[in-house]
Amino acid sequence: MPEFVMPDLAPVMPEIVMTILALVTLIADIIFKRKETLAILSIASVVLVFFVLFGTPFKTTFNGMFIADGYSLFFKLIFLLNVVLTVLISMRYLVIERVNFGEYYSLILFATLGMMLMASAGDLIVLYLGLELMALSTYILAGFITYDMKSNEAAMKYFLLGAFASAFLLYGISMIYGLTGTTDLNAISEYIILNGLTANPVVMLSMILFAVAFSFKIAAVPFHMWAPDAYEGAPTSVTAFMSVGPKAAGFAVLGRVFLIAFGSVRMDWSAVLIPIAILTMGVGNIVALSQTNIKRMLAYSSIAHAGYALLGIIAGTGEGLASVMNYLLIYAFMNIGAFAVIIMLRTEGFKGDTITDYEGLAKSHPLAAALMLVFMFSLTGIPPTAGFMGKLYIFMSAVYAGYTWLVVVAVIFSAISAYFYLRIVMYMYMREPKESVSLAATPALGIALAITAAAVIIIGVLPSAVVSFARAAVAGF
Repeated sequence: MPEFVMPDLAPVMPEIVMTILALVTLIADIIFKRKETLAILSIASVVLVFFVLFGTPFKTTFNGMFIADGYSLFFKLIFLLNVVLTVLISMRYLVIERVNFGEYYSLILFATLGMMLMASAGDLIVLYLGLELMALSTYILAGFITYDMKSNEAAMKYFLLGAFASAFLLYGISMIYGLTGTTDLNAISEYIILNGLTANPVVMLSMILFAVAFSFKIAAVPFHMWAPDAYEGAPTSVTAFMSVGPKAAGFAVLGRVFLIAFGSVRMDWSAVLIPIAILTMGVGNIVALSQTNIKRMLAYSSIAHAGYALLGIIAGTGEGLASVMNYLLIYAFMNIGAFAVIIMLRTEGFKGDTITDYEGLAKSHPLAAALMLVFMFSLTGIPPTAGFMGKLYIFMSAVYAGYTWLVVVAVIFSAISAYFYLRIVMYMYMREPKESVSLAATPALGIALAITAAAVIIIGVLPSAVVSFARAAVAGF
């Protein structure tokens, strides 16, 4: 009988600490009556995990099933940032919606734990475990407003289509395991290098199934059907969380699986992803033109941005992957910032989720309008905001990889997006207010808005630090 060898736990220490703190937060709900205490505890937990993360050695453990490297570190920072900003914008909002329950914060931590596992997955089994932990937590969060039929509908659609995506992923895993006898990404890569895709059509089919499953998670067309309804019906703070965290986690596993396991057949999977990217950019931007609900409009916007980010994956280079990581970090700031303004307009008896609710906002609340203008400009990709720099690096990585024609298509669709983003700016600055609108401004919400707005402007003017960090993170990939 082989002797048991204790695996090295140092690389997985951030996940261990996050698990303990998520459980502590869950138990603390019984102790503390003021739920704001749990919000502070959640932020403190993330700060602790942040410091643990930077003390974690870059190495693999559990026989290569778990990888701690610069690539996973970068994505984990996006996930932790997502938690902090989401908690800050949630505190007052949950009270207004009458769903200020403690399990909200523990579910966010558990979902983030799943994302962290996905980013470090060196094996398809670990990938699946992380994905399901993230998905199950976000299904519950999407339906958190239990008395609202739209929230119930959002959770149901998200759950059903998410289960559908999981079935695709499991089918792909089972086929690749049956063929290669392993679920390790490096071992799968070695098999494909030796045999190629033509040796057995099952390899090609499994690759397509992986593409379908990950496309569901990043809300790429034609696997985006859940996103508009889920984004509209879910609590706004949860929509902000879902639009950043799960999407970034989806791109983390997409990059690792396709560039490691299927790296030797990049031209084959690029042929699968190119039409998906074009459809995603096209449908996301064109359908967003007709939306009157701002959350639904931002849902289609999120779909379009997934299409832009796919260009970096299609490029198949280190520069392309670094540009995707840079773009997702920027997207976290500008998208959560936009949702923070939406939450600030949510008061008793006023939802603030239709575009006409923003009429004349510049006259009644000029600071809120100015913040929304910054975020809309950044989402459009207008300089000198961070959104412009994010798109620039994505597009240039695709050009250098030989996909100039694809970048031209992306630029055209990006120009179309200016209409629905700048329409909100027009409503705020060129219309008279129909009614007096009060703001549910709180110190926590103010901190979130200050962080996001400052990041959008600073990264837009001085992008080199973030870009260099992303490139360094990819260097050892």
